[in-house]
Amino acid sequence: MAVDPLAEIVTLLQPAARFSKLVECAGAWRIHREATGEPFYCAILEGRCRVAFGEQPPFILEAGDFVLVPAMRDLVNESIDAPGELSSAVPIQMGDGRFRAGRVDGPPDLRMRIGHCSFGSPDAALLVSLLPDVVIVRDQPRLATLIQLVGEETRERRPGRELVIERLLEVLLIEALRSGTQPTGAAGLSRGLADERLATALRALHEKPARPWTVADLAAEASLSRSAFFARFSRVVGLPPMEYLLAWRMALAKQLLRGRDLGMEEVAERVGYGSASAFSVAFSRYAGVPPARYARGSLPLGADVPS
Repeated sequence: MAVDPLAEIVTLLQPAARFSKLVECAGAWRIHREATGEPFYCAILEGRCRVAFGEQPPFILEAGDFVLVPAMRDLVNESIDAPGELSSAVPIQMGDGRFRAGRVDGPPDLRMRIGHCSFGSPDAALLVSLLPDVVIVRDQPRLATLIQLVGEETRERRPGRELVIERLLEVLLIEALRSGTQPTGAAGLSRGLADERLATALRALHEKPARPWTVADLAAEASLSRSAFFARFSRVVGLPPMEYLLAWRMALAKQLLRGRDLGMEEVAERVGYGSASAFSVAFSRYAGVPPARYARGSLPLGADVPS
């Protein structure tokens, strides 16, 4: 079965919803949010606005647009005609899950559904670094539907809620990452997968992480010379090929160790090491703690660690 690197990374991130809300705006308004480092997403249901993240140039969002920021930076969201001297204000809660910014009376000029989530993976920072800083999706209303479903599940607390939310968020993130554009053209996995040559090598690496890959092997998968592949992979993905391979193997190893279903030899074999001792040395150097101790740290009190 073909492996999808993007789906694997999103699944390993273990997304969980924090909250989702509907924000309505009228007149001149400005909202400023400080960086949280957590994932943020927004779908414009009606109207248009101007948005800027961090030091990046502002851009316009219109009805049907969706924006995803895997690690939230300073956000300025404002009406198109907001004067420069206008102060930012916190939206006022008008009801359950509904907020208002700007003029409080009359019909809104803008309606947007926004949400924040968190990533449960201990390797979230590493995995997020492989994703774009900002993703914009134009004219895909189904993403707004997915946000609405996440919000409904978050509020209603029905049986199976956590699993349903996690799956909805996985679909939401994957759909945004595969459909969107990146205003900065920043390096990352999605850019690598958009490059036909690099995508072939990335899928091979993810399909067989235990294979004793070399740069030459991966370059052959991409039908490029070794030097051309190394330079292109490093520039587009943001990490050298062997560094990316090590990071992915260690992320998989942590998942297997937390699962506690396999012994150390089996974990080592699954992630490309010929012995438990070689794996222990590599894992300790990478994670700063031996794998057995890492596994113990993720165990409930009194549970046993497979050796």
